[in-house]
Order: sequence, then C-alpha cells, then structure tokens
Amino acid sequence: MKKVEIYSDWWARPNPGPWWYWVILKFWNKQKEISWFEENTTNNRMELTWAIKWLEQLKESCEVDLYTDSSYVVNWIEKWWAKKWKSNNWMRTKKDKAINYDLWDQLLKEVWKHKVNFHWVKGHAGHKENERCDELATKEILENTWKIEEEKKINKQDLLKKLLNTWLDSSQKKIKVTKELQPCKKCWTPVVKAIPKKKNTKNKSYYYKYYLTCPNCKTNYFVDDGKVMI
Repeated sequence: MKKVEIYSDWWARPNPGPWWYWVILKFWNKQKEISWFEENTTNNRMELTWAIKWLEQLKESCEVDLYTDSSYVVNWIEKWWAKKWKSNNWMRTKKDKAINYDLWDQLLKEVWKHKVNFHWVKGHAGHKENERCDELATKEILENTWKIEEEKKINKQDLLKKLLNTWLDSSQKKIKVTKELQPCKKCWTPVVKAIPKKKNTKNKSYYYKYYLTCPNCKTNYFVDDGKVMI
C-alpha cells in the first residue's frame, strides 16, 4: 500500500461562523495542498469535513498517517464511539440522535477504504506542517471574511476590530508581531511586509531585508526572520 501523510489546521470566527481549512498531503517527495471555505458552519463539522475531503482525494487504498490537533475527530474514531453509534442507527442514547451523524457516516466509509492511523498533535507548538496550515488558513479566513462582511457594507474599522478581537484572546494579545496579517499592537490593522529602500549597516553587523509595517498607523516591526547578518 502507498504511504501518505495528511496534516491540517483551520481558522474561524466565533462558533458557529465562517471557517477556512487548509490541508497538506505528502506522498514520497511530493506535496499537495488544498483548502476550502464555509461561510456558516461549526468547528465540529469542519473538523470532520476536512478529513472526509482529503481521504476522498486518494484514488486507491493507502496507508494513511493523519495528523490533527482535533481531539474530537481522533477520540471518536480511535475509541470507536462513532462505529458504535452507526451500529445503533446513529442513536447516541436511547432518545438522542448523534450530532453530525451525516458526516460521521461519510468519514467512517472513507476510513474503511484505507488503513488510517490518527495522530493528535498539539496545536501551535512548532509542528512544521501544522504551523504552515495555520498560517495559510489564517490568511484566507481574514481575507475572505473581509469580503463577505464588506458586501454587507459594514464599517471597515468596526469590521477590523470585530475580526481581530475574535481571533485574539487575552493571552494572545501579548504575542509579538512576527508575521504578515497579525494585528498591529496600536490600531489592530493587519500588518504587511515592506522592503527597506536601502540597507542601514552603519555601525551594525546586520541589516533587515524586510520588516512588517502597519498600513494604517505606520508602526514598524523589525522581525528576526528579516534580519541578515553581515
């Protein structure tokens, strides 16, 4: 059987709300990325949807290592709770139907076509592929949610605060600005990359090939990734 690795992460506004998923598939030395957006859904439904969509991409039976920070998916599959529900006609109890049983049914059908090993990884803990998915999903959800809300003619400044305040909790507000589209510490506007007009190397052993800047209040952030030692 061919061996495949699948990684994912997502970004969303309050639950329920718009969600954007980004997934990476690796096979030998090849890599493929796909993503999709749903304007109004829940976190649990999207955590199931991404796994279904990626397994559907496989054209033959494969040995799959699936990495996710969704304990919801991993636990319900690994502990066979979903299989038990299916055997009971998707009844979680004698009176209650299992939530999202339509997606659980689809996922089980895809899982049984392959040999799937589910791996839980801690989110935002330096896992290369997980961080890559998170970065791309964050960028897409911000841009696309902006378009959706802009069509509704919501004030742009109110929209910025709305988007970014839902992204940042009290602990995240202390995170340093190190990447594009993170919020400016002063006005909440997403920062962008900027290239210096000339290298400033006077009395220095380094220069910056790029820095981050706020297009609104013009605050600049000099980041380690842009630093070049001479």
